[in-house]
Amino acid sequence: MKTIGLIGGLSAESTIEYYRLMNSMVKERRGKYAQAKIILYSVDREEILRLKDDGNWDEIAVHLSDKAKILERAGCDVVILCSNTMHKVADRIEESITIPFLHILDETAKCIVSSGISRVGFIGTSVTMNDSFYLNRLEDHYGLQLIVPQDVEREKINHIIYNELCIGQIKDSSREFYKEVIGNLITNGAEGIILGCTEITLLIKQEDSPVPIFDTTFIHAKAVIEIALNS
Repeated sequence: MKTIGLIGGLSAESTIEYYRLMNSMVKERRGKYAQAKIILYSVDREEILRLKDDGNWDEIAVHLSDKAKILERAGCDVVILCSNTMHKVADRIEESITIPFLHILDETAKCIVSSGISRVGFIGTSVTMNDSFYLNRLEDHYGLQLIVPQDVEREKINHIIYNELCIGQIKDSSREFYKEVIGNLITNGAEGIILGCTEITLLIKQEDSPVPIFDTTFIHAKAVIEIALNS
């Protein structure tokens, strides 16, 4: 089994979910006593958020690339970044190491394309919903048409992620709001919904949507486990 390097802590809540999912998947494939070989570098989220709020993405790229290099030196065979938003600097991280870096957008797009869906609704942080790096990669590289929420909805979606989900607060009222947003995206033509933030999986499940849910956390974890087990 190959060793997986995780850059986590962005937030701790979603990193825990990655760890749980990956070990559950290994047990399903290898037996109840099997576990994934994982090395985790958990960053100081407060420091990263401060840099993000200052718009200092160059420093974020340096910071996260350093962590990827540490994981490579520690013996990891593949590295993943447990955050959609921080994939804004994914190319810089990938360039900094010689081992594979598994991109969350690419794995999600492959899953959507294989399902035969082309028009997908997208829910994530303000950065991923508003910044072209995320939407353009899915549209230009994979031919997907993304539908994003209205501006007023985006603001509340982002608030719930940072002020509730990232600190472990799961509220029924927030779930109902997200379900309303999903309904609006479907009305606007979405055939599926991307949960484009690794914390949203803590709130929204497939039963909350009448169309397919593409959970980036689950998809990313599954893809890296496939690499680890098919060594």
